[in-house]
Amino acid sequence: MSSTTSVSSALAPYGWDDAWADEFAPYDAEGLLPGRVIRVDRGQCDVVTAGGTLRADTAFVTPHDPLRVVCTGDWVAVEPGGNPRYVRTYLPRRTAFVRSTSSKRSEGQILAANVDHAVVAVSLAAELDLARIERFLALAWESGAQPVVVLTKADLVPDAVTRAHLVQDVETSAPGVPVLTVSAQDGDGLDVLAAIVAGGTSVLLGQSGAGKSTLANALLGEDVMDVRAIRDVDGKGRHTTTTRNLLALPGGGVLIDTPGLRGVGLWDASTGVGQVFAEIEELAGDCRFHDCAHESEPGCAVLAAVETGDLPGRRLESYRKLLRENQYIVAKTDARLRAELRKDWKRKGAIGRAALRAKQQGRLR
Repeated sequence: MSSTTSVSSALAPYGWDDAWADEFAPYDAEGLLPGRVIRVDRGQCDVVTAGGTLRADTAFVTPHDPLRVVCTGDWVAVEPGGNPRYVRTYLPRRTAFVRSTSSKRSEGQILAANVDHAVVAVSLAAELDLARIERFLALAWESGAQPVVVLTKADLVPDAVTRAHLVQDVETSAPGVPVLTVSAQDGDGLDVLAAIVAGGTSVLLGQSGAGKSTLANALLGEDVMDVRAIRDVDGKGRHTTTTRNLLALPGGGVLIDTPGLRGVGLWDASTGVGQVFAEIEELAGDCRFHDCAHESEPGCAVLAAVETGDLPGRRLESYRKLLRENQYIVAKTDARLRAELRKDWKRKGAIGRAALRAKQQGRLR
């Protein structure tokens, strides 16, 4: 068996294919080793290679740009030896899941790379937060991955009618996205999810207490991830996963488990927002004005749909909020957009002041 065949055979369970082999060819000529990052921790990472898992330093790869650091899911070129051993570079990412940090510098933070499916776990132990689901989905669509919403702990909603209504509520907020109900407790729905994640790399996303680690253990067929009890009062729990871990699934495919995400800030996700609210963007094409803000403009097809009940008002509010947030984030790093927003704010302010003056003058008459 040739070394190339040996590498392909050893790394295939982690997603290695002919396209990755072609990308790696120049580094192969330099004698570097191909591998996939399965965990990153304080400037070092664990990399699975054809010869086994090794520890490598990531300092050689641009360390000061948070979007260019090595992350879980990357395919990398690693030095064959040395103490310390270094990752020399990572291969171009097919997809990247990025969120905004809470930093005042407004930086993006990459959570996972080369993901095919973004599995958004939502617990049925607590009231559904549809706006948060929409936020997760916007980031998932923007990453280039296919989102899937998994309603976990389905055994806590034994009534089939109630469960169907919950699924319908989520489907309304997730056009084009599969919505599954799964119970890791009794195995209900796991076969459907396992079939989906078997086709590539999947990342598990969701708040702490959503049941991600329990779900990961169920898919892995063993207790690999630590699980702790959640609070009965609100369905939340402490973070049990503290790093992003990549694991090969026994039925095929690769799973990346992530810590519970308290903050899910958008990062230049206008395309993702448009995908989540596809019906609003479609309605907007029928508005009288091409730059309609869907607030009070005459001939607004979106507002008309809200009035007739064809579009839930909550969806429009959520759409506006995510668009504003995304604009704000992008404007922090785009001077031209900042100037345009200021101009727009001044225009709207002038219109508001003129309307107020007209109202006051009407009262004085």
